[in-house]
Amino acid sequence: MSDKKIVPFATSALSKKEQVATMFNDIAHRYDFLNHFMSLGIDIQWRKKALKQLKALQPKKMLDVATGTGDFAIMANKMLQPDTITGIDISEGMLSHGREKINKLGLNNKITLQLGDSETISFPDKTFDAITVAYGVRNFEHLEKGLSEMLRVLKPGGKLVILEFSNPTVFPIKQLYNLYFRYITPLIGKWIAKSEAAYTYLPESVKAFPQGQEMCNILTNTGFQAVTCKKLTFGISSIYCGSR
Repeated sequence: MSDKKIVPFATSALSKKEQVATMFNDIAHRYDFLNHFMSLGIDIQWRKKALKQLKALQPKKMLDVATGTGDFAIMANKMLQPDTITGIDISEGMLSHGREKINKLGLNNKITLQLGDSETISFPDKTFDAITVAYGVRNFEHLEKGLSEMLRVLKPGGKLVILEFSNPTVFPIKQLYNLYFRYITPLIGKWIAKSEAAYTYLPESVKAFPQGQEMCNILTNTGFQAVTCKKLTFGISSIYCGSR
């Protein structure tokens, strides 16, 4: 459930939010590479499938929460062609890498990345047509608070799309996944990103995060309507959608 306090650095006195920001600042330089490397590139297809959920809506003004280095925002701009996308994240290290990418692509007039917290979103009510979060909600310190804030800044008829890791339940995928996540992932993190803690936190945070119907219930209880869950690749990732 969302009140389980899984944190990156167990002995740290910092809050989960502060620890997550520190962790992502530490690994920002290798984050994009590791995402694609550890998922064998499948994460790109998962992201495309998530954004396809917004095709019919044709959103003009989008918010990408926990935007990191802006990968999802850049893909959303290409696929959906909204007028503007604002990306927010608590890690300045990740954002600075993202701004470099956006600048190189000449997208400064379309995508803006800024320091921001999912639990206190600094925009007025009913601002955005669509909100996206890719692999970020499990890092929220208070899940329901973050979801409530996203609902608040979503326009009536607007849509939230969340892409998040989940735990597969099918044999032998479940066993292989657990083996890979528990033993291989931290080693890769230690070797490439020089941060074993970050990639030990990853499987623990996924395991503790509410999934499937439980996550759908949380979204519904927060006030989202027409909530759905779509499993991807034997349940390794899931797409959650909800409308205001």
